[in-house]
Amino acid sequence: DSLTMDDAEAIATQVDGVSVVAPSQRARTQVVANGLNWNPQVEGVTPAYLDARDWSISQGRMFDDTEERQARRVIVLGATVATELFPNVDPIGQSVRMAGGSYEVIGVLEPKGQTGFNDQDDIVLAPLTTVKRRISGRRGRADTVSQISVKAVSEDALTRVQEDVETLLRQRHRTQEGEDDFTVQNLSSISETAAQTTQVFTYLLGGISAVSLLVGGIGIMNIMLVSVTERTREIGLRKALGARQSDILHQFGIEAVTLSVAGGIIGLIIGVAGAWLMTSLFNLPLVISAWHAGVAIGFSGLVGLVFGAYPAWRAAQLDPIEALRRE
Repeated sequence: DSLTMDDAEAIATQVDGVSVVAPSQRARTQVVANGLNWNPQVEGVTPAYLDARDWSISQGRMFDDTEERQARRVIVLGATVATELFPNVDPIGQSVRMAGGSYEVIGVLEPKGQTGFNDQDDIVLAPLTTVKRRISGRRGRADTVSQISVKAVSEDALTRVQEDVETLLRQRHRTQEGEDDFTVQNLSSISETAAQTTQVFTYLLGGISAVSLLVGGIGIMNIMLVSVTERTREIGLRKALGARQSDILHQFGIEAVTLSVAGGIIGLIIGVAGAWLMTSLFNLPLVISAWHAGVAIGFSGLVGLVFGAYPAWRAAQLDPIEALRRE
């Protein structure tokens, strides 16, 4: 790592428009509690980290400056880690084992959710000094850090602050533009790019869904037209016995909707199974919305109703005498 604590101090004191600077050190280790184990990202941070990342505590508290300076064995869990290690227990005050030592849980973070395939809540926060001395094994390089989070005083100052930070770090590291041994990322730009990418995928999947519904609807219409042709004598017999056009219309309309809804349910089951498989492979949480599932089934029924209307109308318009004559 090329970044140092002195770099963080320089950014805080020499760059205008900076409100918070929070150096941090990343590590990854197994966390064990109550016979359960998890392998989250461990982030050694200062108390200012939450402010720099606009994050808050949902339970308990964040460790303070004294605990950070003294390398106390206290941690704050991300929502995913808390759920995995303490599914039915209040995690506050509980102990976990990590990197050969025992650590007390003093807080739980507010859920942040997914960014792509990355679960932001799969994280453990510990004092920066604790991670350096006890977890990451960086005693010999105590001054270096993995990253430095910087928060600008306003969104308008963000671009200028980014440019000033890059200039300052090049001066301190004696590098030229294009030869940087560091990377400066603007989280607002990253979020905007992620939102645009998500929007593109939404449109793409929407188009695929529309084509799938059209193809499925045409298939249902063809099946129902074949059914009407094969059951012509049955339709004629029912009409001869007193069935009205509306009765025939309802019969074939209900059959089309039933066929479409059955296909929708099967597709939903396959989709849920596929989602479960993917989340299991990539260790992601599975979230299924009952509302969205209901909308999917409802659209299936609507497709059956629309594309089954013409075959049902054809069946209802058959002349009973002509229908009974057909072989």
